[in-house]
Amino acid sequence: MKEYTQQQLYRKSLLIVVIAQIFGGAGLAAGITVGALLAQEMLGTDSVTGLPTALFTLGSAGSALLVGRLSQRFGRRIGLSTGFLLGGIGAIGVIVAALYSQVILLFASLLVYGAGTATNLQARYAATDLADSGKRATAISISMVSTTLGAVAGPNLVEVMGEFASGIGIPRLAGPFILAAAAFLLAGLVLILFLRPDPLLTALELARKHEAGSRSGSAVPINGGDVAPLQRKLVIAGAAVMLTTQIVMVAIMTMTPIHMKHHGHGLGDVGMVIGIHVAAMFLPSLITGVLVDKLGRMTMIVASGITLLASGVLAAAAPPHSMPLLTLALALLGLGWNFGLISGTTLIVDATTPANRAKTQGSVDVLIALAGASSGAMSGMIVAGSSYAVLSLAGGILSLILIPVVVWTSSRPRGNSTTLNG
Repeated sequence: MKEYTQQQLYRKSLLIVVIAQIFGGAGLAAGITVGALLAQEMLGTDSVTGLPTALFTLGSAGSALLVGRLSQRFGRRIGLSTGFLLGGIGAIGVIVAALYSQVILLFASLLVYGAGTATNLQARYAATDLADSGKRATAISISMVSTTLGAVAGPNLVEVMGEFASGIGIPRLAGPFILAAAAFLLAGLVLILFLRPDPLLTALELARKHEAGSRSGSAVPINGGDVAPLQRKLVIAGAAVMLTTQIVMVAIMTMTPIHMKHHGHGLGDVGMVIGIHVAAMFLPSLITGVLVDKLGRMTMIVASGITLLASGVLAAAAPPHSMPLLTLALALLGLGWNFGLISGTTLIVDATTPANRAKTQGSVDVLIALAGASSGAMSGMIVAGSSYAVLSLAGGILSLILIPVVVWTSSRPRGNSTTLNG
């Protein structure tokens, strides 16, 4: 396959992924905006308000493994579309559970809904399958920034969807899940119908041809001679970065709506703060991707730790009634997560080949989702036993673990600086 043909396929697959991500972002927003509030209303207690986030994050863990394995065997089109369609079914289940006050169905549906969350994140890998090695972070960023439109619109449609739900006899807080169901189902349909030819299967075919040429002396090895120990080190480092940023982000994000509600803020205020937070998670991606490729993975990992620390300290210190400071704290939280996710994802892509990429990526995303689930579950308990300020400050301090990760990863064999610094 000629180089220009590969670039054409890269642009086409990236466009389809972008369209699907726009819908997927809208589906993602429902759970993080009103999931905790819906559980609080149905259960009548604050101590388990972190459970919905934990459940759909736990569901995303199993789904990440499923999507990764399906993608490795059948390609991104089958893997990603299956995940989004399951997410849509889960959102429908949440609506039914709220309508009939079925707590068990709510919890089960949130697990299935998590498939959409997992797929929304795994789609970022599809953008890299046919990308040049020096533009991997940029490719990831294009995929992620496309999530912004739906992800920002979702929280800010909380009141509109709530009114719509009330008008048709569905509990107000279930309204955003109506949007989530439609969005996830549309994202799955876009991928199953239009992601052809499959980018991962195409990349695997190209790699095989490249390796055949290498054996005949007509080309360089597909991985540029990277050794297995360094590859394992990059996978561990990338996973550690994404695990840490996910734990910190999920913990603080989950309890912010509850914290705001306790201090007199309405759903509109909550939607605005979470909308800005989600925008900060995805909108800076285009700039972040370029910075990761140009300044290096390690530099941006350090930036992630510093930004998350600033977010935690500010959230802890902000007066509960101060919308500007809470908004800034959540914006920094999203930005720090963005830096960490793109840097960590790029390290994973650097360390894998088309032959093992989707399976490895799915396994790493399982760990990330499990970490987020634990963080979401524990956040409610921590706040119930102490305060939102303690939770936020602890999260900020935890983010400093990224500094030792950078030091460890940077102590690498000579000749591999290009892999790390892009």
